[in-house]
Amino acid sequence: MSRKKAALKIEHSRRRFLGAAAAGAAALQSSLFGTARGDELPVSGIEQPALGSFDELMRDFVREQKVTGAALAVTQQGRLVYARGFGLADRENGQPVEPASLFRIASLSKPVTSAAVWQLIERKKLDPAGKICQVLGLRETKDRRWQEVTIEQLLQHTGGWDRDKSFDPMFRSVKIAKAENVPPPAMPAEIIRYMTGEPLDFDPGTRYAYSNFGYSLLGRAIEHASGAKYGEYVRREVLAPLVIQNMQLGATLLKNRRPHEVRYYDRKDRTGPAVMGEVGEKVPLPYGTWCLEAMDAHGGWISSAVDLVRFATAFDKPQQSRILKAASIEQIFARPSGLAGHKPDGEPKQVYYGCGWNVRPVGQGHNTWHTGALDGTSTLLVRRHDGLNWAVLFNNRQSENGKELAGLIDPLVHRAADAVSHWPDGDQFGKYGVSTR
Repeated sequence: MSRKKAALKIEHSRRRFLGAAAAGAAALQSSLFGTARGDELPVSGIEQPALGSFDELMRDFVREQKVTGAALAVTQQGRLVYARGFGLADRENGQPVEPASLFRIASLSKPVTSAAVWQLIERKKLDPAGKICQVLGLRETKDRRWQEVTIEQLLQHTGGWDRDKSFDPMFRSVKIAKAENVPPPAMPAEIIRYMTGEPLDFDPGTRYAYSNFGYSLLGRAIEHASGAKYGEYVRREVLAPLVIQNMQLGATLLKNRRPHEVRYYDRKDRTGPAVMGEVGEKVPLPYGTWCLEAMDAHGGWISSAVDLVRFATAFDKPQQSRILKAASIEQIFARPSGLAGHKPDGEPKQVYYGCGWNVRPVGQGHNTWHTGALDGTSTLLVRRHDGLNWAVLFNNRQSENGKELAGLIDPLVHRAADAVSHWPDGDQFGKYGVSTR
């Protein structure tokens, strides 16, 4: 055989080998990430033919909104029936989102904090009518109305702070640190001390106004009542009984990203002034323009979609809840008195904020939910009156036209759920830890 023919034979063999290897890799990719239909979107998790409406929704939404990565988990009557990841957890390294990938959940932290507070109320260590100033030992406040703010008012966002009327202190880290003569970023103790010198925006209990600061105060109340750090108490007393092992408090900086945590992206790669490290230096919006560690009780947790719906199932059957008594769960979803739960003419509002959850009465039951948003993050947790729960998590915040992703996808998930004619048997919770059943 001539050298030329031998070389051609070797090259043909090499190409055939590379082609087979590529085909094998594609088959593996298809098996792991569900890309057998020829699209390029990584999809992980167990495919459920009966739940194709969720697949179709998520594939279309991620493509159309140009989302980097997303996860969706769904429970039906307490069973995990759907858990899949879509797109990329880490764009730079081509790492796909998995069902167990961790995301910053932002204000989905509030239902968790509420559960911890109600535990301590059950244990007689907190009183819903108790004054937060007495719990925290805040004796000197510029505005006397501070002294009237109760635990229940903080839970219901009726404490007296209105960020639209004044400001949100949880995002004024450098200014507050300077005023309190401490190095930035300002942490909860400094923020509270600073705010005791500021007036309230309205009389406590008279109306609703969403307040991150109010839930930061609740985090400190949990610490004073339990004698433990906020995160330690929640993980031990709220999450552990539900077999939630990976949910944890997150970190601000990319270098402190937790194992299995996604990376966060701003659609326009915007930057802002850093509140830590080289203060004022331009940094990516999701990594240092605010302090996640200071947001613990109102927005600091990271979780998978699977663990969020695992948490949601704790409220499905109140008599069997592992973390709260039925009476406490009833109070969590109860309508607030006054303007927080009623119109000026006294008519009940169609939607109100209970204790850590938005609530819409539906027949003899109710739909409850919460959304969350931070730069690089948009999240949604829904509990439906018919026994369905779902969590959707994104590592982007907004669509191309600036709308919150959680708000855009909310009605679409309801539609996908309504399209299901038969829910599959089995429970996938065991795949992601010990089954909760």
